[in-house]
Amino acid sequence: MSNIYMQNIMDHFHDPENHGVLEDADFKVVEFNPLCGDKIELFVKLNENKIVNIGFIGEGCAISQAAMSMLSEEIKGKSVEEIMSLDKEFVVNMLGIELSPTRLKCALLSLQAVHNALKGSQ
Repeated sequence: MSNIYMQNIMDHFHDPENHGVLEDADFKVVEFNPLCGDKIELFVKLNENKIVNIGFIGEGCAISQAAMSMLSEEIKGKSVEEIMSLDKEFVVNMLGIELSPTRLKCALLSLQAVHNALKGSQ
């Protein structure tokens, strides 16, 4: 595991991007991983079918929370169609580290939250 990638994950875990509740969110979803207890509450604001603002609160391991922080930055400004086409490989490449099957579930909680929040917009 590369130290630079691990440091990036820890930076996002300790100082996450887009952390907080959006009071004017168009879509809100709560995702929970019962295997490890990770939780993400996601808030999305759309304008003209693009994410204009995103926020989240959550608890859990560094991987789940950092992945949500990193993904929130990646998808801001993108269209719903672009975001719905993102897959597991996108998240794995974004994180830049090898993940065990258990940690992969932690990392993919963020993508699951985003996809489930945006299902209502289509």
